[in-house]
This record gives sequence, C-alpha cells and structure tokens, in this order.
Amino acid sequence: MPEAKLSSTTPQAQTGTDVYAIHGAEPEVQAYAMAKYSRSSLSMRESLQEINGQKAEKFLNTFYFQYGHRSIADLAHVAFAVEKLSLLAAIILEDEQRWDGQERSTRYQDFSHPDYYTPDFGNDALADQYRHTIAFLFGEYRALSDAMFNRLSERTPKPAEMKQDQYERTMRARAFDIARYLLPLATNTSLGQIVNARTLETQISRLLSHPQSEIRRLGKKLRDAAKSPAYDVNHAAWRKLVDRIVALDENLGNEAANAFLKEVRPSPTLVKYAEPNAYAISASAELASAASEIMGDVEIDPAPLVDLLDDEPIEIEIATTLLYEHSHHPYRQVRRRIEGLSASERQNIVELGTKDRGRHDELLRAFCAGQRIRFDILMDIGGFRDMHRHRRCTQLHQGFTFAHGFDTPDDVAESEFADRYAAAMQRASAAAQQITVPQSERGGQALDALYLMPLAYRKRTLFKMDFAEAVYISELRTTPAGHFSYRRVAWEMYRVIAERHPELASLFRVHDPNEPVDLLQR
Repeated sequence: MPEAKLSSTTPQAQTGTDVYAIHGAEPEVQAYAMAKYSRSSLSMRESLQEINGQKAEKFLNTFYFQYGHRSIADLAHVAFAVEKLSLLAAIILEDEQRWDGQERSTRYQDFSHPDYYTPDFGNDALADQYRHTIAFLFGEYRALSDAMFNRLSERTPKPAEMKQDQYERTMRARAFDIARYLLPLATNTSLGQIVNARTLETQISRLLSHPQSEIRRLGKKLRDAAKSPAYDVNHAAWRKLVDRIVALDENLGNEAANAFLKEVRPSPTLVKYAEPNAYAISASAELASAASEIMGDVEIDPAPLVDLLDDEPIEIEIATTLLYEHSHHPYRQVRRRIEGLSASERQNIVELGTKDRGRHDELLRAFCAGQRIRFDILMDIGGFRDMHRHRRCTQLHQGFTFAHGFDTPDDVAESEFADRYAAAMQRASAAAQQITVPQSERGGQALDALYLMPLAYRKRTLFKMDFAEAVYISELRTTPAGHFSYRRVAWEMYRVIAERHPELASLFRVHDPNEPVDLLQR
C-alpha cells in the first residue's frame, strides 16, 4: 500500500517546545510568575517582565493568605546559611520532610576547639558546672581522637604509593568517626538549607513553638532573615562597577545603582504571619500528660536495635504513635497499653491530637499512618543524625534521654581508653542530673541539661516507609564507606525484612557490616 502523503494542511507534530532556566528573579516574584501559568497565557519571560515586587506581594496576600492557595509558596525557594547553632538545635531545625541541606560533618571535621551553646541558667554555680563538664568532654574528645588515630594507624600502615597527607586525612577521619561519640549536643555546628517558602513557614512556626529557648530564638532569626535583605555575593563587584559608571556619568551611575545594588528580601510576604502554632503546643502538652498517666509508672522494656513492627488496625497505630512521641518506651510496649484500653479511651487519645486544630493546621505527624513497613529504632545520636537525613519516610521522634544508656565503639571497647570513655559518659549524665533538679525547682528549663548529652547516648525513633525506601536505606547505609553505627542499623533493617519476607531478600544489594573494612577506602 503506498505511503500516504501529508498535505500542506495536515496538522504537524509540535517541535517548538521552549525550555529555559530562570536566574535573577526574587523568590516571591518567581513564585508569582510561575503561579500565573494557571491564570494567564503569558510566557514566563513576559510574566517576569510584567511583574514587580509590589504586584507579587498583592497577589500573594490575596491568593496565599485569603484564598489559602498554599501550593504557591512551593514555588519560592530560598537558600539560608545557619551558623553557630547547637547540634541539638540542628537536629530539630532539620526535622522537615521537605528539606534540602548540608551540615558540618562530625565524621570529617575536627571539633577539638571548644565552640558550644550555653543556656541562660540564671545561676552562676549551675553555669560553672555546665561549662566545666563541656570543657571536660571536649578534652576527652581530643584525647580519644589522638588515641584512635594512633591505634588505627598501627593497624593499617600507609601504603607506599599513598601520599602522607592523604593517609593522615583518611585516618584522622576514621578517628573522628569514633571520637565524635564524646561530643555533647551543645557543640556548635553550621548548616546550609534550601527550602520552599511553605516549608519555611512551617519550619519557623514549629521552631517558635518549641519549649527550648535556643530553638525559639532560632525560629525568630530565621523569620527575620527571610524578611531582611539577603547577602548578595555579587554586591562588591557590582559596587565597583557602579562607582566606575558614576565617575563617567553620575545620572547613569544612579540608574546602575538602582538596578544592581537594590536590596532583595527573599520571602517577606510568605512568612510574615509565621507564629507559634497554638494547636501543636496544646496537643503536645495534653498528649504528654496522657502518656505520663498511661506509661509513666511502667518500666521501660529492653528492645532490639531495630524492631520491624507488625500490622495493626490504623486506629491502634494512630493512638499508639500519638503517645509514643511523648514517652521513652518501645512502640510495642506502648501499643500493648493502648490495646488494653477501651475503644472510647483510645478515641479520647486520638481526639487530644485534633481538638484544638485550626482551619489551616495540618494534622500532627503522628497521623501519618498506614505504611506497611515500620521500624522502631534505638541507636546512638551520632548515627541517628545520618539516618535522620532520609526524607522519603516518616519519622516520629522521642525526646532525648539518658535513660537508654550509651553505645561504645568496638575500637574503644578493645582499647585502654575503655574505662576512661565510660567514666566520661557517666560524668556527663551525673552533671545533667545535678543541673536538672535545681533548674526544675526554680521553674527553669530542665531540658537545658540535655545539652550535656554526648552523641554516644541512644535515641529512639519510629521510621515509617514503603518497601522501596527500605531497600534504598539498607543498600546505601551498609556500604563499607559508611559509619559503623548506621551500617549495623541498615543491615538489621534488611535482615528483619528478609526474615519476614524471604522471597524479597534477593532484591537487596547490601554489604555485611561484619566483614572486614579497608580503613583507607572512604
């Protein structure tokens, strides 16, 4: 059959697709321009030429705040540098599911120079005890780092073909991996984050709602930074150029200054109403009281490193999870108590998590229920900080506590430093207890004592995910270059799934952390 010929009037396939990146638009102007696609036939170029800051603010006030079209804020992305915040504050800051960022690594950087956060104790004796304990922990960190560097170097001599500085950097990093267990949560760190304005607004509100003063101040500073002029990396270069233009033509120079040197406020409109979340504050207080009433007199059961939970009715899961976050007990132990309650008692717990919910409040994270794969994980804080970076799963956190004890790296346990290490952990715990009691008696923040907690102490977190995420975490976190702590956790995640679902075991491409590791491979 002869091939049909296209006439001049036959519709042709479209080949004029235009793809281009955008640079130089302020975040809120960019969000407005993208949102206009739903309301205008203009191209992005045309929209950006038409829009100015005043128009963007008017649009956002109408559609974002009055009509509640919150997805518009997803289109405005802002980069922040957050420097000199405690490790404790960094963990809380980063606890967003839609978060992108990087933090100063305790695995690759030397933290031996004391730089830490000090709460306002309102008591010189408590402040002195706090500072002395922190100084002691940093001193032990330096000593352990040197001891482990020597120990690991003796075990793995430098290959002839390897440069000395490269060898020392690698072995130092391995030593930092171990020594970081002594760093207290007060240790200052720095991070960079890139978030959309909706996540930023939620993040600020969550920080402003936190019981610890450092976290609330951090929320205020983040809100102020979003509304204040941003740091312009090109400002100095533009300033020189403008000065040269002014020297030639003052009027033209003034025009150049208006164009090149204007201040840019990254998200002044979208965060202006970010305030403490009354719903979250109220629900947290009432659920903490309920958890104390139901679980307060129950001794904490021993639990495995990783516990793959069983399926259960969703109403049981929600009620259990609501209390889990406000206790220090394993999930299974909390669930047994929930199952022993009447249906109306369980419903009362669920209603505590919803009764003060406002019109625009999202449900608490504990209501993210129904995932088939759920792990109750009890691991050291240092390793947890790496696991915390996995955003494609839901994480429910219990508070920091000394009650779960601490982990000891194998290299420390097998060395002459073992007793000294254990004594340091016990001193930190004892000092925290000595600070907690008088702080509570004077109405201060007993939570401030948690800044003394070294990263070796254990933290409990509930991880909920789908099967693909379980495979991803298990594969990524068991690689030989990873930290020994989270390698064991990821291996256990794989092992308990393979035990329960043997037909799926072959889908995992994991590395056994019990096999020898080449310390020179990173």
